[in-house]
Amino acid sequence: MSLRDLCVNSGLSMSEEELISVTTAEPEERVVEKKTLDITEIQAILPHRYPFLLIDRVIEIERKKRIVAIKNVTANEPHFAGHFPGYPIMPGVLIVEAIAQAGGALLLTEIPDREQKLMVFTGIERAKFRKPVTPGDQLRVEVDVLAWRTTAVRMQGNVFVDGKLACEAIVTCQLVSRPA
Repeated sequence: MSLRDLCVNSGLSMSEEELISVTTAEPEERVVEKKTLDITEIQAILPHRYPFLLIDRVIEIERKKRIVAIKNVTANEPHFAGHFPGYPIMPGVLIVEAIAQAGGALLLTEIPDREQKLMVFTGIERAKFRKPVTPGDQLRVEVDVLAWRTTAVRMQGNVFVDGKLACEAIVTCQLVSRPA
């Protein structure tokens, strides 16, 4: 059945011009933003590698506003051999680094020439460690942007284990050119 027949049968009247515009209209383009990243996609964005890549998956991204990443803490990570023997605890600085890396994944997705850039820490404020992180834990790293510039960002990070706040910090990072 043609569009004209459909209109006539349903009691609608359309001019020839209206029919042409309806039948030739281009479908709306929908830009679908990716909301998750797997480890391969994270490695395409961040320069970090094992043992210093501290996020395993991104489960939520809101451009220039928020990112949520997951880090699975395993007993075979090298820092547990000495921190502490018999009572392994993930060092707080690595938890804060996971916040920065999640924020870096958010920031670097906006940078077209990221292969020529590095994101470096410029500040850590109000870091608090609320509960120890041990092997077997899964970190939920939530990072909210407080201030955004093309070359720098200030972010609030909260890290949860089993729904309980384990760490919080405000981090600032800046984009710098990689040395030649």
